[in-house]
Amino acid sequence: QVQLVESGGGLVQSGGSLRLSCAASGNIFRINGMGWYRQAPGKQRELVAGITSSGSANYVDSVKGRFTIARDNAKNTVYLQMNSLKPEDTAVYFCNADIVIGSLGLQYGYWGQGTQVTVSS
Repeated sequence: QVQLVESGGGLVQSGGSLRLSCAASGNIFRINGMGWYRQAPGKQRELVAGITSSGSANYVDSVKGRFTIARDNAKNTVYLQMNSLKPEDTAVYFCNADIVIGSLGLQYGYWGQGTQVTVSS
């Protein structure tokens, strides 16, 4: 059994900062790609940022220069540092990880439960 547990969401004023964390636990052999997605009311879920196991990162254009994704492979944790937040960043943020299960050697995609980020104007 594998779990992704997120933390760090909340309410912040426009221009403020938040840091999200997502820790994976369970029968993990290896974690490949990790990422953060978000879903605003009435909109589709979108990829915000992704990071490979070697640390290469990519971002959606709307957050470039404001958000930074990072990971700690020893802790099986991915982070999203969000600066200069805007009201349009308001959404539920989900972490995602491609995890190879130890007992089977097969890769599966896992999702966190989601954490609410609300940016007031």
